[in-house]
Amino acid sequence: MARRTFLAQLAGLPFFLRTAKAEEPKKPLKIMMKSAWGADDPTRAAFPFSHGLVLSEAGHDVRIFLLAEATSLMRKATANAILPVGWPPLSETLEKLVARHVQIFA
Repeated sequence: MARRTFLAQLAGLPFFLRTAKAEEPKKPLKIMMKSAWGADDPTRAAFPFSHGLVLSEAGHDVRIFLLAEATSLMRKATANAILPVGWPPLSETLEKLVARHVQIFA
């Protein structure tokens, strides 16, 4: 009970009052996503593309770096065949990434 009374008194002090000021705009992050997952696991292969798209839409600077088996995902025939579970097809995600000018290094 004494603690509540003390905290209530502290809340009434002027230095605890927040003034209404405009929030500073948050600085966009620079994010590089790396993946080596290929067509043998389509859901994991689509993660960097799906997550990169969401981060790009949130205003961050995103780049995707593919290595090993993941480089094969850049072939149109392979990208069209990747249908991740619970996510949109990779071909749709790639189109949106290209429209947002996200750089993909393979």
